[in-house]
Amino acid sequence: MTEKNQDPQSVGDVLDRLKELGEEAGQDKAKLGDAVEAMGHRAYGPFFIIFPLIDISPVGGIPGLPTAMAVVMVLLALQLLFGRKDLWLPGFLANRGLKGEKLVKVADKMRPVAKWLDRWFHGRLPALTKGPMIKIAAVAIIALCTTVPPLELLPFASTLPMVAILSFGLALLVRDGLLMVIACILSVAAIGGGLGWFFGRGGQGGGG
Repeated sequence: MTEKNQDPQSVGDVLDRLKELGEEAGQDKAKLGDAVEAMGHRAYGPFFIIFPLIDISPVGGIPGLPTAMAVVMVLLALQLLFGRKDLWLPGFLANRGLKGEKLVKVADKMRPVAKWLDRWFHGRLPALTKGPMIKIAAVAIIALCTTVPPLELLPFASTLPMVAILSFGLALLVRDGLLMVIACILSVAAIGGGLGWFFGRGGQGGGG
């Protein structure tokens, strides 16, 4: 059993705890509230990793799921922005979740990705993961989440904003300032691409 007295230190740790949570739930639903307990009440980073990983897995193809995850991430990012120490979810969200079996499958499928991420990203320039950068990350995550609902209309179109959010989550988890800068660059590209698609679609609709 994974030691839960401390926050996860790597993506592998995050997946270990997800898998344990899924195995404990089995045929029942693994709830978000239970995930908060498993990850640690102050562990913002893991949730900005978990949701994007789910989005890029086959489970992410469930209609409406990316938007639902984006809503939860906005709520978490707002708490991060305003400096809330402990994660909080309202009851109607805390009781949401996935079947334990599906969560185990997601954790297993994402294991190679986790190994790659843990190999390449670690605590470089940790000063860039503190203070104002935390608030910049929170604002960027909120902006990225707003692009997800319209992009969900296109297959895999929400992948880029989700990858940017995952980068922020990983940077927060392992205190990697270089990755934080990369995440900011990815955010600009993702938001710009999302806006371009939205207004381009609007222009086509208006021209029709």
